[in-house]
Amino acid sequence: MRLKPTLPRALLVIAASLHLSPSIAADSIMPSSYSAEFAAGNRTQAARVGAQWKWERSWWNSNGTRIGGYWDADIARWHGTRNDNIPDKVQNLWEIGVTPVFRFERDTGLGPYAEAGIGAHLLSAKYSNNGRQLSTHFQFGDHIGVGYVFSNRLDLGLRFQHFSNGGIEQPNSGVNFATLRASYAF
Repeated sequence: MRLKPTLPRALLVIAASLHLSPSIAADSIMPSSYSAEFAAGNRTQAARVGAQWKWERSWWNSNGTRIGGYWDADIARWHGTRNDNIPDKVQNLWEIGVTPVFRFERDTGLGPYAEAGIGAHLLSAKYSNNGRQLSTHFQFGDHIGVGYVFSNRLDLGLRFQHFSNGGIEQPNSGVNFATLRASYAF
């Protein structure tokens, strides 16, 4: 198997993420919250469920705010309606992923927040929909988002999410989603 020039960079990102994991370990094996998400983009809709594990550590605590974070593990079903760029030809596939997410929030964990993450995802099939193609099953999934955590621990958010293999193999036109997310912390 011949490695593409960008594959070592992709592996370096994953290795760095795993290296950081002891310093951002979760408090427990049990998830601290569960989520449901609905996403749309590129004539593809996705429904996703996930579990989150809050990190023990936070950084830059200042003036009642901090940068904290969590591990997000998810499984999703994608439904494309223009497979191989043919109108009304359907493509359904599964996606699983793990993402470390950094969140700028209040020290209390309540109120508004902004977050960003990049993780590793596997697709059950190679994506080809509405003129966009992903030539590998492995994808990086990155997102930026904003939201609000209510006092009853309900978290409502909006994310912009992008999937791409990072240039490991072509074609790699990427897939973008706008995502509505709801989670509840226990």
